[in-house]
Amino acid sequence: MAITGIKGFNDILPNEVEKWHHIESAARRVFELYGFSEIRIPVLEKTELFSRSIGDATDIVEKEMYSFTDKGENRVTMRPEGTAGVMRSFIEHKLYAGDQVSKLYYLGPMFRYERPQKGRYRQFHQIGVELVGVDDPMADAQVLTMLQHFFAELGLHEPTLQINSLGCPECRPSYRQKLRDFLLERLERLCDDCKRRYENNPLRALDCKAAGCREATVDAPSVLDNLCSGCADHFEKTQNYLRVNGTPYEINARMVRGLDYYTRTTFELVTGLLGAQSAVAAGGRYDSLIEQLGGPSLPGIGFAMGVERVVLLLNQDDFRKSPDLFIAFLGEAARKEAFRLMCALQQEGISVEIDYEGKSLKSQMRRADKFNSRFTLILGEDELRKGTASLKDMDKGVQVDVPLVPEKIVSMVQSA
Repeated sequence: MAITGIKGFNDILPNEVEKWHHIESAARRVFELYGFSEIRIPVLEKTELFSRSIGDATDIVEKEMYSFTDKGENRVTMRPEGTAGVMRSFIEHKLYAGDQVSKLYYLGPMFRYERPQKGRYRQFHQIGVELVGVDDPMADAQVLTMLQHFFAELGLHEPTLQINSLGCPECRPSYRQKLRDFLLERLERLCDDCKRRYENNPLRALDCKAAGCREATVDAPSVLDNLCSGCADHFEKTQNYLRVNGTPYEINARMVRGLDYYTRTTFELVTGLLGAQSAVAAGGRYDSLIEQLGGPSLPGIGFAMGVERVVLLLNQDDFRKSPDLFIAFLGEAARKEAFRLMCALQQEGISVEIDYEGKSLKSQMRRADKFNSRFTLILGEDELRKGTASLKDMDKGVQVDVPLVPEKIVSMVQSA
């Protein structure tokens, strides 16, 4: 019986992985343009990191984390998200010592035990950024602008930016209580998850997709009507900077985040192209998280995007790479010369494919078509005697003789 992969842990195959390369390259290009540097953090962390940062009452900590006790009797968890690990590293290595403003980005797999569905798996991949040390609304607007810049770089203009404010420790407790009072009279209409979260995390009822919850919360009090003056001012200034920059956005007062550490500005980039899984990127401000984890009192803001979902948006695009040159040969002597040329050209930066079995010329030309190579070099006994080969431009259908000198072939291919 063949061994298959684990459900929710997917292979990324050739002809698909090129899309991932494209997304990752665009992320590095755009984020570094804005002054962000890459950080790489471990897949495995102490469980306490996530229970302290994400919150014990969240679905992630309660139901979704891959946690276990290792051979040293340590309780460890495969990271379910990236921000907590980045902040742990930021604190541990005192990245704030030289300059308290840090701009970091990361790429890699995350792990949550939940029902696999379109664009969401048990091993999934995120690209995220964190800007630490600035509480000015200008930083919020820049992060949001950079996020839209990244999607525009991919040619994706359909996702819409939605923003909200969740308030701060000064104003959120009174709003939470007001929302609890509202939900108490409608508790029986809520789904089982929202009933369970009613006491510790009532805000999640606002963005629950269950029909009963949506109906029950239609007239729920708005968080934006219950902000303190500082949060209201911060949210208004963030919007002003977005308008100054021409960054389009919508206000979604029902948007909340599933992690406890978010404060003030929160946001999502949503699309109607993926069905129920509408968010392709999300994030917000977390001004108390670093201090909660034992670090200095520094504010932060960041976001993460699901790479699988971005790949789905690029599903119609083809990023497969074609070789620059295919070498077709006839005869044993031509085979050896073809191999010599292939190795020499590859070392000069020319991508080359060859038919290792040396089938008929017609068969080799069909393979060249399959590879969609720009040029085909045809080499046989006559060409060897003359010290030349036929170089065919597959797009133009033009064929010329070239010397069997790698430098000459490189010149012909690169100048086309």
